Amino acid sequence: MRKQHFLSLVLLLSSIVSGTSQGAIYLNNPSFEDFPRHSHPPTGWQDCGFPGESPPDTQPSGDFAVTYPATDGSTYLGMVVRDNETYEAVTQKLSSPMKPGTCYEFSLHLARSPYYVSISRTTEQRTNFNQPVKLRIYGGFSNNCDRSVLLDETGLVKASQWMQYNFKFEPKQAYSHILIEAFYETPTLFPYNGNVLVDNASAITPIPCAEDIPEAPQELPEVEQPSEEVLTTEPIASNIPSNTPEADPEPASEPDPKPQPQEVKPPKPEPTIAGVKRSEMEKGKIITLDKLYFLADSSSITSDSRKVLNEVFEFLKTNKDVAIEIGGHTNDLPPDDYCFKLSTARAKSVAEYLINRGINRDRLEYKGYGKTKPIASNKTAYGRKRNQRVEIKILDISSDG
Repeated sequence: MRKQHFLSLVLLLSSIVSGTSQGAIYLNNPSFEDFPRHSHPPTGWQDCGFPGESPPDTQPSGDFAVTYPATDGSTYLGMVVRDNETYEAVTQKLSSPMKPGTCYEFSLHLARSPYYVSISRTTEQRTNFNQPVKLRIYGGFSNNCDRSVLLDETGLVKASQWMQYNFKFEPKQAYSHILIEAFYETPTLFPYNGNVLVDNASAITPIPCAEDIPEAPQELPEVEQPSEEVLTTEPIASNIPSNTPEADPEPASEPDPKPQPQEVKPPKPEPTIAGVKRSEMEKGKIITLDKLYFLADSSSITSDSRKVLNEVFEFLKTNKDVAIEIGGHTNDLPPDDYCFKLSTARAKSVAEYLINRGINRDRLEYKGYGKTKPIASNKTAYGRKRNQRVEIKILDISSDG
């Protein structure tokens, strides 16, 4: 009898876990990838701003002096609030509606750009829209920018570096759309000019309603930020006339009669795979390609991944005795069969890229591992991002190479 009760309990818990992982809701283009340009939101996201105002931007385009690198992929969403009481927002339809009574976890990477230079709507002067704003997330039922319910919101996003913000949704109705909006500090005493950068949206994942999520934003690995000199002089000063008279040109100096020494070209760097040298490799060595990206839910490799793929190609071209396996991996949110299909397709795409560049197919194997080999916890967005990866495994390498 005890055994029967125990078995029933195990089956109940299994069904809860299975329902949680399989009930995830997905976004279209969660990494906000597109050609960088102002006044054009990323593909898959619809503008929900005010009539007569420009739409949100796909950054970093260099426009408005925004050049901060993305935290995921190559581009992100840039939104502003303005001193004329207008603010920006985007929306899209979810892969499936939220279930009333189910609680969900969601995360975004957010930052504030120290430079977002545009024209003030009230003064008509060039202004830096760099004040911190908050981010609001709404649930709705249509593509008409429906704000049926405020699901969650952040405090002021002040940090000029990427931070992970976590949200908990407790929907009362089956909302089919999500809307993400930049908004002023509340209570709002007066409108002002500010910005928020948005990247790397997670899936909307069911969680037990009693489960707490981190309230404070979590630090992420820093990306290299352009220098203030580049940010302030190139985009801002290019159209400002100078009132300072030009100084008289100095007379040209006499040429140096001494012959100039010939430039010595440095030797070519040793080819590596993701920074790992041949001398550090052995049979069975596994190397993660950290900067290899694909379009969401696709095996299509993004253009900004060419550098890391070309590194692999150059290494294999130079080291003709090396054979590799290309392994694809996913996080544990989608169903098992989907994970195996996607991870296999992505590994195959990498192999086909190398074959098309001239690497002999006999030196390449590819395999999809799905969700079977996690390297981090799947309970956090950061861990799930690490688990979704492509690895190179050394299958053969001569010891005297």
